[in-house]
Amino acid sequence: MSEVSTIGLDLAKNVFQMHGAAASGAVIFRKKLRRDQVLKFLAAQPACTVAMEACASSHYWARETAKLGHEVRLIAPDYVKPFVKRQKNDAADAEAICEAAQRPTMRFVAVKSEEQQAAAVVFRARDLLVRQRTQTINAIRGHLAEFGMVAAKGPFHIAKLLAAIEDDRSSIPETARSILHLLVEQLRLLDDRVALLDREIARRAKEDSEAKRLMTIPGIGPITATALVALAPAAQTFKRGRDFAAWLGLTPLQRSTGGKQKLGETSRMGERTLRRLLIIGASAAVRWAMRKGATTNPWLARMLHRKPPMLVIVALANKMARIVWALMASGGTYRAPAVTG
Repeated sequence: MSEVSTIGLDLAKNVFQMHGAAASGAVIFRKKLRRDQVLKFLAAQPACTVAMEACASSHYWARETAKLGHEVRLIAPDYVKPFVKRQKNDAADAEAICEAAQRPTMRFVAVKSEEQQAAAVVFRARDLLVRQRTQTINAIRGHLAEFGMVAAKGPFHIAKLLAAIEDDRSSIPETARSILHLLVEQLRLLDDRVALLDREIARRAKEDSEAKRLMTIPGIGPITATALVALAPAAQTFKRGRDFAAWLGLTPLQRSTGGKQKLGETSRMGERTLRRLLIIGASAAVRWAMRKGATTNPWLARMLHRKPPMLVIVALANKMARIVWALMASGGTYRAPAVTG
């Protein structure tokens, strides 16, 4: 009987599916295991390649499997999907993962350490709290609009509505006011917690030398810099800056055929947190340049002269991503381009 060469592991909460294949691709076994049986089973197998989808808990299982002497490969779910035959179920998924891992041109996701994942928790928590804060603000806006009270867009202008809720002389019915007070308290609690996380991120930015270097790039502040250090893979993972920008989803979709290049909208295929932060930073830089009517960056000045602002923002975010990769790969700090003429 052939020895197993590759094992496809379909992760789950409690019941895991395994698909073992020989080097030739022949099926060796198909097994369904409970959570507490997985590592025991893998420990009994000869050293081989164990492949999983890069999904929730995959980095934990990758680290534990690597300790048993196996080579672990994490694959993006989008790369596994084409290998699923007809009906989708756990067994078909495990087989597809196994087949995808055996492809010589397949791309794999770097396994994150516990320290890397721990550093990312502050950004995940902050994103959650910011979303909850936005939901609360929108709820307050929606409720008060029913009583004819509106305010301009933006979190800054919500203070007008909060003052109306707390003013007993306003026209808000008392039956609604007591409930709206709960939303006001929730909003202030979320503000305090977001501010606490912002202070923690700022502290980390001051202590991290790489984050300090990244903050020399215009448009990148403490939050974006520390997020890049915590969430981005090692610079050596990518051959060039464009590959890093593509990983972030800041490059256009291609629909090219017949020798004709057709580029579409931004792909958005990548790390959403980092992509959003870079676009926010680029947006601030573009708005500042438009407000002042001038910029020391000749490339940005030319782009603003020829292209619409939103396109310039995405293009600048792409450029910032390439600069980030260059600094992470080669060290040093950002140096502004010289103004000619």
